[in-house]
Amino acid sequence: MTVSKNDIQHKLEAELDRLKRVLRLGYELRAKWVPSNNSKISGEVKNGTIFVYDGIEEVALETLKHEFLDYCVSGIVEPYKEVANKLIAIINDACYKDKERLVEALSRLL
Repeated sequence: MTVSKNDIQHKLEAELDRLKRVLRLGYELRAKWVPSNNSKISGEVKNGTIFVYDGIEEVALETLKHEFLDYCVSGIVEPYKEVANKLIAIINDACYKDKERLVEALSRLL
């Protein structure tokens, strides 16, 4: 029995719907099966769509789960990452200004 591309696409969509219901997250996501032997990655999320590149149904379903969970976790972590990056930028700016003041003061001594 052969499984058609539409069958796998429907299974991915059904699994994504199940994940959304169970975790109550990711309602904005869609799934798209794009089997590719040339892809270096198994899947990715772009513009609200989980693209699954694995050609084997069971592997494609696992990739869908992985990408869904990664997307949800990344959404939780992202605000902390943004705050940390802004703090680093502020500290870098302050250190640069302090260094420049010190270099100016030392250069007047020479």
